[in-house]
Amino acid sequence: MKTEKTSYYFETYGCQMNFAESAALKLTLSERGWKEAHDGENAQLVIINTCSVRETAERRVLGRLAHYAALKKRRGLQQNPLFVLVCGCMASRLGDKLTENGADFIMKPQEAFIFSGLLSKIEAWEQGGDFPQPVKLDKENHHPAFNFAPSHHETGCFRAFAPIMSGCNNFCAYCIVPYVRGREICRTPKEISAEIKNLAARGVREITLLGQNVNSYINDGLDFPSLLERIARDVEGTPVKWVRFLSSHPKDLSPHTIQVMKDNPVFCRHLHLCVQHGSNRVLSAMNRRYTREHFLELVAAIRTAMPEITLSTDILVGFPGETEEDFEEILTLMEQAHFLYAYMYHYNPREGTAAFELPCRVAPDVKTARLKRVIDLQMRHTAELLRSRIGECEEALVEGVSRKSRRELVCRTERDEMVVAEGDTSLIGSFAKIRLESLSGNTLRGHFVEKM
Repeated sequence: MKTEKTSYYFETYGCQMNFAESAALKLTLSERGWKEAHDGENAQLVIINTCSVRETAERRVLGRLAHYAALKKRRGLQQNPLFVLVCGCMASRLGDKLTENGADFIMKPQEAFIFSGLLSKIEAWEQGGDFPQPVKLDKENHHPAFNFAPSHHETGCFRAFAPIMSGCNNFCAYCIVPYVRGREICRTPKEISAEIKNLAARGVREITLLGQNVNSYINDGLDFPSLLERIARDVEGTPVKWVRFLSSHPKDLSPHTIQVMKDNPVFCRHLHLCVQHGSNRVLSAMNRRYTREHFLELVAAIRTAMPEITLSTDILVGFPGETEEDFEEILTLMEQAHFLYAYMYHYNPREGTAAFELPCRVAPDVKTARLKRVIDLQMRHTAELLRSRIGECEEALVEGVSRKSRRELVCRTERDEMVVAEGDTSLIGSFAKIRLESLSGNTLRGHFVEKM
């Protein structure tokens, strides 16, 4: 089948920052008249935005590249070509090695400025020009700096991401992010305000501020809590009713930030606070730069200021040298912190990180057994917290139709609880009051009381 010219298809993996950056690239494509294909098989350009945080994410991308390499052969090089662009963290980590796996173009996070030139090459070929070749950068003299796109909004969406910074200076021993994303670069307050106001003008109802560590934001004399105060003023009187932010590093979450959240109801009563571990010895080996005691004091301060808030976290088990005693401290911390949910995983060695060469690796079967215990405990905590909400009436943003039943709508509360209720699709994109009636798995069920 002949593919429509200037058609594209995205595959995005990893964090919310990748999804925001994919949305920005889509805007560029749309402005140039490109059309989105329903799948990669019928696109002229496939863009794979990648993640390197865990090996499983990279393996999945390599599998997709093999799929598209086979598709290229079937379609033919000149008659109906398929071009594959790999961007994101794998582009930084593996670079030109990805061309051996079927990528035509490589674009690191700091090199988004080459995107328009790449499109021009394909467009020129369609008009009879030379077959597109990879964009070659002068690696000796070219050291690109990360630049933020002016907008990351997908047309028609009522929820949006707004990156405020990129990169990380923390160098946690297990983490590849500082090596593939680079050091912290903070967006100017003027640019952030401009995007926030633009999103409000487009009728966006919820905005999530993004950064590898939002708490360390500082630009033009403005720190993170002061930026939040500015954003609260920017959205006042607009359709934007909720603002979230992530990710938060415990060592940088200040009392001022907690106070700003408390004083401004626009900031949702949910916070993702990555603890990673419960043992001071392991936290030190991870280079997290806070203690178990500090984390629990922070949790207490947050809940004192906002008793209704829910917390979520990341938990990593099986870090090199982790003993059974260290592991037990994860469980006791979980019992004290009582998270609504957690992203739980076992240590995955990443070449190039400080932990990669560490001795005393935990055996795979031990890591698996420990992870199961963490998951089981978190499932119990999640069920307890959600069950305690039954009978309450809660405001929620109606996000879309349930995959399990076309009659039901999926909603989310400001505490980041998922709720399903029967309702008309006209409610999608609006806020509504829902009576919480029962619990099914990790999802609350209820019925609509009124549209807000």
